[in-house]
Amino acid sequence: MGIGLISDARKQRPSLVAYAEVPLDLPKKNLLTDFAGTVKETFFSDEPMRRYKDQPRSKKLWLGLQHVFPVFDWGSHYTLAKFKDDLIAGLTLASLVIPQDIGYAKLANLPPEIGLHSSFVPPLIYALMGTSRELAMGPVAVISLLLGTLLQEEIDPKNNPLDYRRLAFTATFFAGVTQAALGFCRLGFIIEFLSHAAIVGFMAGSAITIALQQLKGLLGIAKFTKNTDLISVMKSGKKNKKLFWVPAIAPLVSVIISTFFVYITRADKHGVTIVRNVKKGINPPSASLIFFTGPYLLKGFKIVVVAGMISLTEAIAVGRTFAGLNDYQIDGNKEMLALGTMNVVGSMTSCYIATGGFARSAVNCLAGCKTPMSNVVMSTVVLLALQWITPLFKYTPNATISSIIISTVLGLVDYESAYLIWKVDKLDFMACLGAFLGVIFSSVEYGLLIAVAISLIKVLLHVTRPRTALLGNLPRTIIYRNVEQYPEATKVPGMLIVRVDSAIYFTNSNYVKERILRWLRDEEEYQQEQKSPKIEFLIVDLSPVNDIDTSGIHALKELLRTLEKRQIQLIFANPGAAVIQKLRSAKFTELIGEDKICLTVGDAVKKFAPQLTENV
Repeated sequence: MGIGLISDARKQRPSLVAYAEVPLDLPKKNLLTDFAGTVKETFFSDEPMRRYKDQPRSKKLWLGLQHVFPVFDWGSHYTLAKFKDDLIAGLTLASLVIPQDIGYAKLANLPPEIGLHSSFVPPLIYALMGTSRELAMGPVAVISLLLGTLLQEEIDPKNNPLDYRRLAFTATFFAGVTQAALGFCRLGFIIEFLSHAAIVGFMAGSAITIALQQLKGLLGIAKFTKNTDLISVMKSGKKNKKLFWVPAIAPLVSVIISTFFVYITRADKHGVTIVRNVKKGINPPSASLIFFTGPYLLKGFKIVVVAGMISLTEAIAVGRTFAGLNDYQIDGNKEMLALGTMNVVGSMTSCYIATGGFARSAVNCLAGCKTPMSNVVMSTVVLLALQWITPLFKYTPNATISSIIISTVLGLVDYESAYLIWKVDKLDFMACLGAFLGVIFSSVEYGLLIAVAISLIKVLLHVTRPRTALLGNLPRTIIYRNVEQYPEATKVPGMLIVRVDSAIYFTNSNYVKERILRWLRDEEEYQQEQKSPKIEFLIVDLSPVNDIDTSGIHALKELLRTLEKRQIQLIFANPGAAVIQKLRSAKFTELIGEDKICLTVGDAVKKFAPQLTENV
């Protein structure tokens, strides 16, 4: 009885249509509306004005203040418990950064107190404007090396120390202006051209270069090359989180112990080189030292392009990493504005380029920071050190500072990421390797240039040579997939089915046309050998094609003419709305025939070769 009911129900069920129709009469988009939508998606994809909608004026003002100064947001619900965590994190940070900053200033060929100042002023500004809880601001090894290398190409730090410092402040000022301008104009997507692979290689090469350069201080070599490439150097001669504080305080403990023994033994009198003078107190304002005119102004811009962009990329990459680990998001454009502002202010207060380094940010995170207040605590401790402790660093051995730098930068060599890049994408690995070898054998700026060049070549290859695929039918289904990915997929007799996996633009339109014709020629030759049915239909799956331009349409017209000479019909499957509109505007749908545009590949096969789908 049950079987009979089911049979009756099946008889009463309405018959399905053979195939679905593609809507071709789509409403035309207004040019200005379309352009405005594109601009909005490019620059305002996060809809920053949405929170102001339907709000009273006073509320809008408060929201505006929170947008520019996020401290008003997290500060409004700040608690004593959070301050306790931030206090511990800030004190731990300070124990790490005080000896590090002296070493990083040495890398940049600047006085030690400037390194300490760079962990005093910038963190205060970032605490007001930054959106990352974990980012800890201050000098970092790679930027210090980069700045020192580029600056000494223009001015000798020993013969002309004042102009050298002035150029450092000038580079810091314009780096900050550039970073803030990118954030204000919402141009954060520009830094995406520096790929993760390039950064991994650049950091690793810089780490090895820095470590080799520290042989001078570690081994007490009096004369050592100033060059940063490996050949010149050779010619010259994290697992238990509960113990995070051990590597964090190790640099300070090393400095205290070594300084104490040098002082009581007077080892500096017996050939042990020491830091010597570290000025006590806060440096005077440096705004008047910035070059706003003269030949050094243009030289400062050259340094800005390299050092400013690297520091920006590092900070945002590190910030996103820790934000992802702790399940929240940072605003890239706000971060740029915060980084730029702190470097502009820093350049006027005797600081050089500061950013959010991975090592100190990792310590900050593991120490349990809850808000950017940990930066304020760290900054306060650095200020106290400048006021009271800096004279004690006079007897700190250079070997200790060099060993601290070496132990810090070796963590920048990320073997696991490099191996993963090699396994996933060989072209990405070439960018990584190019950056690494460029830094090692030439210089930091050439290493960066090589990495960017390889990354751009990769982008151009993807744009000009998009992926295409031959499709076949999966047995007992109406699904069509890449025959290379699915060996069980079978080709449809009398049909060639291809898929284009990219927008069709002037850069790739001829390649797409020629690639389809090569497949057609190869298939025809194979069918002649096998005496298979002649190809009568070419189905092009356009589902991945999100756009097409006039060159792309012209290439399709040429393809259509070639197919007509061979008596092969051209069929499109699943073109998107933007593609449909442009094909109709160019009257291409009239040339091909509107009945040749189908919703899916399965519908196209069902429509033009129904006998093949009867048993599916």
